[in-house]
Amino acid sequence: MIAVDTNILIYAFRQESSHGKAMAEKLATLVNSGTAFAICWPSVHEFLGMVTHATRMKPPSRMVDAIRFVEFFARNPSVKFLHEMPDHLSRLGSLLIDGNVTGPAVHDARIAAICLSHGVSELWTADRDFVRFPSLKSRNPLADTVG
Repeated sequence: MIAVDTNILIYAFRQESSHGKAMAEKLATLVNSGTAFAICWPSVHEFLGMVTHATRMKPPSRMVDAIRFVEFFARNPSVKFLHEMPDHLSRLGSLLIDGNVTGPAVHDARIAAICLSHGVSELWTADRDFVRFPSLKSRNPLADTVG
């Protein structure tokens, strides 16, 4: 199963970036394929916070619009929302120690741990920091490289 990271959601929602439209098309192709895919709840929270943040987005999105975007996925039977599992602390701890992770990168380790606990085979992300977690295959869907 593929999981979609926060930045993929942001680019697809806020298409003003140079690759926003292309990312929206990739995500639409995934949605329309009927293939099961996942979004981690922490990515949803981060997405909502980022797109409505006045100093990060000019202009910030309205919360109601951002929530509607997430609701679109929630209505799709192919989408599964992922959360921490009972093994989370053990898996997270291993990722943090093995990846020598500190500070804000702990959030990425959290996403990786959730994905691994749910058997995600690939994380779509534009964040190169996920290469710290070789047990989780990560890929930018707009590039041909896999990390």
